[in-house]
Amino acid sequence: MGIYDLTRSSTRGLIAGLCRPTVEGLDQVPAEGPLIVAANHLSFLDSVLIQALMPRPVAFFAKAEYFTGRGIKGKAMRSFFEGVGSIPVERGQQAASVQALKTLHELLESGNGIGIYPEGTRSRDGLLYRGRTGVGWLALTTGAPVLPVGLIGTENLQPAGQKRIKPQHFTMRIGTPLYFEKTGPGHSLPARRQVTDTIMDSIAALSGQQRSTSYNQSPVLE
Repeated sequence: MGIYDLTRSSTRGLIAGLCRPTVEGLDQVPAEGPLIVAANHLSFLDSVLIQALMPRPVAFFAKAEYFTGRGIKGKAMRSFFEGVGSIPVERGQQAASVQALKTLHELLESGNGIGIYPEGTRSRDGLLYRGRTGVGWLALTTGAPVLPVGLIGTENLQPAGQKRIKPQHFTMRIGTPLYFEKTGPGHSLPARRQVTDTIMDSIAALSGQQRSTSYNQSPVLE
């Protein structure tokens, strides 16, 4: 068993024992080929939960500082995030955002599964915010199916501003894969917006969240 499988298996067991989550729709997950997992975002732990509970590897971005810490704690964090398949990325820089999309594009072209939060940052008030169009760009450019995921209750595991994790029941609902015509990178901005909105509609149907017509903004201190 490789480090990824071992870390994911151990994390899945810990989540199952402490939280007893309800997971719906695992049969909807394509077994192979490129895949875009698009989810709502309520908690710092969302990526880890999805990576552990999905039946196949899903690569998510994580803050670069999680990979650069020093000492025993820093080494442990780096080993864990590398073990679950996370990819370091610098937040808040336009150049970094462009490079992030390129990295996800390369992973999809290699037949991998990737995860993305169209809202950008996690919702602190429970609303589902307007989706940013990076997910639409990936879907149209690669033709990879989009798997909508609705997370419910994960914000209670680690409320914003708190470091302590509290085991709580949560639900992960997986929807029917969405397929869009592969147009390559030359598609129009309205087409990208329409695809993104369709994806957000599917996420909303799964999560049951109230919608916001505005974009979510990161707080000054994340």
